[in-house]
Amino acid sequence: MHAQNVALILVDLQVDFMPMGMLPVAEGDQVVPIANALMPAYHTVVATQDWHPANHGSFAANHPWRKPGQVIDLHGLPQVLWPIHCVQETWGAEFVAELDTDRITRVFQKGTDPEIDSYSGFFDNGHRKSTGMAEWLRARGIEEVHVLGLAADFCVKFTVLDALKEGFRTTLIREATRGVELEAGDVERAVAEMREAGAEILV
Repeated sequence: MHAQNVALILVDLQVDFMPMGMLPVAEGDQVVPIANALMPAYHTVVATQDWHPANHGSFAANHPWRKPGQVIDLHGLPQVLWPIHCVQETWGAEFVAELDTDRITRVFQKGTDPEIDSYSGFFDNGHRKSTGMAEWLRARGIEEVHVLGLAADFCVKFTVLDALKEGFRTTLIREATRGVELEAGDVERAVAEMREAGAEILV
C-alpha cells in the first residue's frame, strides 16, 4: 500500500477515448485493466472527466468549414479542433464500463466552459479557472501524485505539468497511458517534456 500522502490520478478513462469512441486513442482500452490493478494500492484515487457542453469551442463541428486536427485561435489561445466527444450526459462521456469506479474517491470534471478547453485536470488551458483539484488534494494531505490515463500527449501531459507546478512530486505511469499522436513521435516528445519538467517516469 502506498503512503497516505500519495494519490493516483486517472485521466479521462471515458468511452469516447476508447478505440470504439468518437475520439479514439489507439490501445486506450489497454490502460483500464492496469488502472484497476493499481487502484487498491492507493488510499486516494482521483479521476478526471472531460465534460463538454454540446456547443464547446473545441469541436470542429461548431466552426463552419473546419475539420478535426486544424488549429484555430479560440479567445486568444491556439486550439486544436476535435471531433465532438464527451458531451455532458451522453454515453461517450461516461467512464468506461470496465473501470472499477467504486474505488474512485473523487471525480473532477473539466472542459465545462464552452469558450476554453481544459486538457489538465487542474486548470483550463489558459490557467484562467481552477477545477479545485490541487486544493482538494492538499486538504487531504497529498504530497505526491501518480498519473495514468488518456491521452499521453494532451490531457495526461498537461495534468502532469500542472501537478508539478502545484508542488506535487509527480510520477507518470508510462505503461498505463496511450497517445493521440496527431504527428508521429508526439507521445515520446510529451514524455520527454514531462521528464524535463521534473516528473519521474515509471516505465
